[in-house]
Parts: sequence; structure tokens; C-alpha cells
Amino acid sequence: MNASKGRAGAVHAPAQTRGTARRRLACGIALALLPVVLQAQAPPLDPARWPELQAPIPRDAALEARVAALLARMSVEEKVGQIVQADINSATPEDVRKYHLGSVLAGGNSEPGGISEPGGRYDAPPQEWLDIADRFYEASMDSADGKAAIPILFGIDAVHGHNNLVGATLFPHNIGLGATRNPELIRRIGEATAAEVRSTGMEWTFAPTLTVPRDDRWGRTYEGYSEDPRLVADYAAAAIEGLQGKLGSKQFLDGAHVIASAKHFLADGGTFEGRDQGDARIGEDELRRVHGAGYPPALQAGAQTVMASFSSWQGRKMHGNQELLTGLLKQRWHFDGFVVGDWNAHGQLPGCRNEDCAAAFNAGVDMLMAPDSWRGYYENALKQVRSGEIAMARLDDAVARILRVKLRLGLFEAGKPSQRPLGGKFELLGSPAHRAVARQAVRESLVLLKNDAATLPISPKARVLVVGAAADDVARQSGGWTLNWQGTGLKPADFPNAQSIWSGLREQIQAGGGEAELSADGRHARKPDVAIYVYGEEPYAEFQGDLRTLAFRPTRNPELETIRKLKADGIPVVSVLLSGRPLWVNREINASDAFVAAWLPGSEGGGIADVLLRGRDGKVQHDFKGKLSYSWPKTAVQVVNVGDRDYAPQFAFGYGLSYAEGGKVGVLAEDPGAADIDPRSMQFLGRGALPRGWRLRATAQGKASEAIKPPLAAGAALAVTAVDYRAQEDAWRLQWKDAARLEWVADAPVELVRETNGDVQLLITLKADALGEGEVALLAGCGPKCEAQLPLGAALRGLPRGQWQRIGVPLKCLRAAGAEMAKLEVPFGLQAGAGTTLTLHEVAYGTDAETVIDCKRQ
Repeated sequence: MNASKGRAGAVHAPAQTRGTARRRLACGIALALLPVVLQAQAPPLDPARWPELQAPIPRDAALEARVAALLARMSVEEKVGQIVQADINSATPEDVRKYHLGSVLAGGNSEPGGISEPGGRYDAPPQEWLDIADRFYEASMDSADGKAAIPILFGIDAVHGHNNLVGATLFPHNIGLGATRNPELIRRIGEATAAEVRSTGMEWTFAPTLTVPRDDRWGRTYEGYSEDPRLVADYAAAAIEGLQGKLGSKQFLDGAHVIASAKHFLADGGTFEGRDQGDARIGEDELRRVHGAGYPPALQAGAQTVMASFSSWQGRKMHGNQELLTGLLKQRWHFDGFVVGDWNAHGQLPGCRNEDCAAAFNAGVDMLMAPDSWRGYYENALKQVRSGEIAMARLDDAVARILRVKLRLGLFEAGKPSQRPLGGKFELLGSPAHRAVARQAVRESLVLLKNDAATLPISPKARVLVVGAAADDVARQSGGWTLNWQGTGLKPADFPNAQSIWSGLREQIQAGGGEAELSADGRHARKPDVAIYVYGEEPYAEFQGDLRTLAFRPTRNPELETIRKLKADGIPVVSVLLSGRPLWVNREINASDAFVAAWLPGSEGGGIADVLLRGRDGKVQHDFKGKLSYSWPKTAVQVVNVGDRDYAPQFAFGYGLSYAEGGKVGVLAEDPGAADIDPRSMQFLGRGALPRGWRLRATAQGKASEAIKPPLAAGAALAVTAVDYRAQEDAWRLQWKDAARLEWVADAPVELVRETNGDVQLLITLKADALGEGEVALLAGCGPKCEAQLPLGAALRGLPRGQWQRIGVPLKCLRAAGAEMAKLEVPFGLQAGAGTTLTLHEVAYGTDAETVIDCKRQ
């Protein structure tokens, strides 16, 4: 993950600790979707088959003497504190002072004050971030107890800019940067990001991601520069040098740069079926040649930390793989920085819990990211050192590595964050210079897939209709890891230093003497000369973005309908696709006159206008430079298989048209190559998310409120919050304080006639925490005169309290109770009264229930 809230998905026994849905996501965030696999006996790795590296930084005798002197005066308690990293929403400055913690992080949903104000201030001003950084630093330097003053490292997931901060520059996600083929641009982006991070008091980012995604169904595909290991290797050094400064120069780790993290080690992009935190079932040669390609250049550029992956190699979790973490990384490659874990990922090792895991530390993870489990981990690690389960030599090695990095960064002499060279220089956030770099990155990342009849470039004097809700939505164009982990629930005011795609187009069209009109659905006041339709994926991060197929709209396709309607009216259509991966969009490409892959461009929507529109002089402003860094699928089920001679994608790696070269695209096949079903159609609560386009509706005393994810409340009667079960925020807790109902509302009526006739069940994985006096009813319906209410109270009272169960409700029961199965607007809902608390993990259709409800008895 990215070491900050989205990164790790902690599984804690079976569930992650602490259940407030907001703060957990750090690097590797989200847990694997599959049950934790017991560590198989993977074949032994042979480090001798890997290239040997030499330490890029010569040994500094004076620095090493300082490390040794510090170690000599530190107690065991202080040493154990240094190997622990806690989240700022789970630890206070006083905790840092008491336990001598080595690091804190701000996860994807963490923010200043979050520990005392659940619900969050994701939009906290930069001064509050700097203030909390100062307080944590001051606590770490308090030596009143006679202990050594060791400055804390403050880490954050700045993965496409300083993306947790309102007003920061948001660069294109890595998939777009890969299309630029411009390592120097990557370096400049790193420099800008480092400066903005330093201005608010942090000195460590969990970036860059050096993954090589090989299955685009993976929800983290956009975090990788490319499916091609050579391109990832070309970018690795530039990314590290941008963030840390060039090794050997005066700028290396100075006050304008930050510590970088090469991640996720190793093969997170090679998991079976693209499953997040899954298993890479590949040989050692592919592990080295493909997934290991980015690490040698990153280490040679001076990367100071490496983040271990949530994933496994041949059934063995990376956090427990001593051959890779120690034998290869530290011994064969002579890496002398430190290895940091991902968000509670150590808890996934056999025999481990989030609070108790010597195995990961002994395997080579030097600093354990235990964001909300840190206290328990600290106490157990201390016991393990005293018992000998963790050898003192291993503890000293890890602490020495952490101290070495802190000394190289100059933290012992730097003073508190607000007194450092860039501390408090908030004018750097979204500065004109940084936005100019971001805008260049947007221009160079755009890939032209089709341009029939020279539809592009468009004259600024034209009458242009800009279509789609995404056109004027900076959150949509920025994607996940934007102000919160998933990048959802945001508003225009959250982006003061940004420009939407619509705004950029309107600005240039009006300046050129043309007319610009915005329309969400394609309707228009006057017939335009051309329509630019902006659409694509909703924001997501990590496991919540995993797909079963790559079809953009497998079933209902309002975008395709809109394109065809515009075309029927004689209007040329330019499609601009926002996505975190290549998607199967053959139908949309066929229907469009021009098609642009814009990826997730970030805050500078004007960069798209720079390329799509001619200048006022009628000349091309900027030609398309972007080339695919990922091959584009020919079917909805095609995955990257570069080594196969028969691998034939729709558009190959490196494809990209331009105005200068042109090129025609014929009619593409519209057979998706698989059952044309919605990847999430059989599941309408899974991985902590609703299907695309669905919403929640909570109603009490005739008043309703809606949301697409927790938190949600029906006045004071019902509260819905996200909690952890097998992964981060993958379950929802429903607490009734008075009578209320909660309904899942579909974006279009759901037809379940075949499923009902086929004895399919509604499967609900839940935990009955408490049952009040009133009846609990299952709801389904298609309006006031078409609703089924099926009593569930008797069945729930028969379940053991506090234990997870998968109950099945035959769809025939809902039909018998009055639901019209051909047009369900609310396929699922619950109604209860005061005192009832239920926790839901999954709601889906299937036949494998543990307990089937007898609706006749109910």
C-alpha cells in the first residue's frame, strides 16, 4: 500500500483492530480478499541468481559512531519504541514521549485531531498539520526522563502530490505518468511533492510505487507506472532522486527533500487474478526479471526505506520472507536503510496477530506499521526481546538502521518542523510553479486512441458541448488517494488550487471566441459543432477497486446511450475516459469519433484543453505525446501475458496516435469475450463498498438521508459506520436507537426473475451484536405498493451473539411476501427498532449459506 492509510489492510485475528472506518489505510491497506493463506513451503530463493549491488553511500565513520553511541545508552524499552510506527489517530504526543516511538504516520483517512474528534476533519488547514507535527517532534525530543532524545519520523502517503492536504498540487497518478515516457518530469514531480510535504511538517513519504501490474483487474493498477519492467526501472531512480535529492549532491536529504519508500517489496503487481494482497504464483525468474526490476536502480539512487508488501510469493507472505527481506535486500543488495511494514500486514502471518508478531521482525521488517495496534505490539515485542524470541542483535540491527536514516536526514539538528527551511511556507501548496509541472504532466500523459475524420484538434471558435458529470468534478479526475483513502465524498470547495476539465475547456473556448456549454446528460440549448464527453470510473483505492472483468459498463450503459444519441443528432463526439487502468470500451470507441485515455489527471484539468483545442491562431497548441504504458485489452477478460507469442491486445504497449502522424482505427469487435455481466452485479455490499451507482437511504420519522458509503445517519435513530472485519473498513455496523430503516437503492431496477426461479438466495454475512425488543425485518421492493417485509427477528435470535454467520434468504420468500422480482428498486434493506446492532460484511446472491431462513416459520 502506500504507507499511510490506504496501505495496509490489517487483519487482526480475523479482523483488524480498532474499528473506526476512517483512519486506517496506509500503504498496503486493504486486506486480501481471500482468507489468509497459511505460508506454504515456497521453493528456496537463491540470492546468487540475482545481481549483486554495492551500497551506494560510502560508510560514514563519524555517523556510525553516533549510531553506536546512541545504541549504547538506549534501554531495551527505548529500542523497542523505535521499531514501532503508530497512526496519529491512534497515538498522541504523550504516547510518543512515554514509549519513545520511532515514527508516526497519517493514514489515508487520518487527520489532525482525529484521535479526539472521530468523523474527521479531512479538510484541516495546513497550519493544523504543521502544529501536530511540531507536537509529535517536541514529544520525541523530551529527555526529561533521562532517556535519549531521538527525533520522530512523520510519514504520509504523498503518492500523487501531497494528496492528503486541501490545496496541494495533485499530479496524475502513476499510470498516466508512465504514458509520458519522461523520467525528468518524474524527477521534477518528486521535487515539488517533497517541498509541499515539508511545508506542512512531514519528512517521509510512502512513495514511489515500483510495482509492475500484470492484471489490470487489480484495484491498484493506477499506482504502477507500467506493465513493462523496463519502464518502471527507467523511472525508479528519477522518482527517488526527485523526492530525496540526487545522491552525492548538497541537496541529498536536505531540508527541501524527504525520505522516500520503494514499495511494495515484492511482486504486489503479480498476484493471481489481480487480487489485492493476493499470491504471486510465479517462478523466481519472473519474480526477479519483472517484479524486481525497479528496486536496484532505486537503491542505487539512495532510497532510504523499502516497504514490504502485503502480498505473498508462492503462498508465503512477504512480511515473513527472510530470504527476500534479509538475504536478498540487505545482504545481496547491501541495503543499509530500513524496511518498514505495511498497515498491520504483519498480523496476516501464521500464528501472528496485529498486536503480536515476532516473525515479521525476525524476517527483516525493521519498523512495524502498527497504526492502531501499536500499544499491544510494543508490549509483546518487549516481552519477546526479554525472552529471547527476538534476539538483541536483531533488535540492535533494526534500531541502528532507523537511527542511520534519521541521522542522514539531519533530524537531530533540524529543530521542530515549523523551524525548518520550508516549514510553514504554505504558499508552496498548489503554487503556480508546481501546477505548471502538473499541467505539463497532464498534457504529456494523454493517449489518443482514435481520431477519425480529424475530429481533433477542435477550434476554440467552435460551439462546444461538454458532457458528463465528471467534466466538472476535480475529485473524479483525481481518483483515489485524494484527501481521503478512497477519494470519495468530496466537494468543489475542497480543491481551491485546481481546475476541472470543464473549467479549462470553457476558459480557452471563450477566450478564442467560441461557445461552451456544460451538460450532464447531453441535452443542449443549441446544437453544438462538437461534443466532448468526459466519463469513466468512480474513485477507488486498493481492494475496493478490484474487478472480476475489465468491462467498463457490462450491463446498463448510459454513457454509450448518450454517445449514440448525440451521434444520431449529427454531433461528432470526442470521448475523454477517466480511468485507473485500461478498460474494455470497444463499444464506446466505435461510437465515438475520437477517443482519449486521460487516466486520472489530478488537479490540472486545463492540461486537457491544451491538447484537445487549437490555439487562437488556429494552430496546434500541444500535440499528443502519450504512449500506452499498459497494453489495452481486446476483451473484458484479457490479462497481460507479454511472454505469450499469441498475446494480441487491442492496442499494444507503446501505442498512441498524434496529430502529426495520424492513423485510423477500424471497427472494433464488440464481443466482451465473457458473460456480459456487471463485475459487481451479484454482490451489493462487498469490500466495504456498494456497486457502482448505488446509494444508501436511511429513513426515520418520515425524514430520509442518503450517502454512497458510511458514515450515514437517520437523525438520532440510526447510525451506519464502517468497521474492520477481514480487511480495512470492509464491514458496516448498523446501530438503532429508535425505529428506522436502511435501504440499498439501485441506480436502475434490478431484475431477479431467473434467480428467484432458480432457488438463488440473498446471502447476508452478518454479526448480531444486540437485538432490541422491536421486530427486525428484511425489506425489498419497487415502490410503496410493491414492498416485501420479511420478519427476521426469530432467526437472528437463534444465532450466537457476536459471531459471524452467513445466512441465506431464498428470493422466493421475498416474492411470496409481495416483492416484484422483475423490477426491484430496493433489492435489500433492513428495518429495526431501538437496541438492535448488526454488523454486515457482505450482501450478495448465491446458494452457499451456513443457515437458510425458513420463511414459512418467519
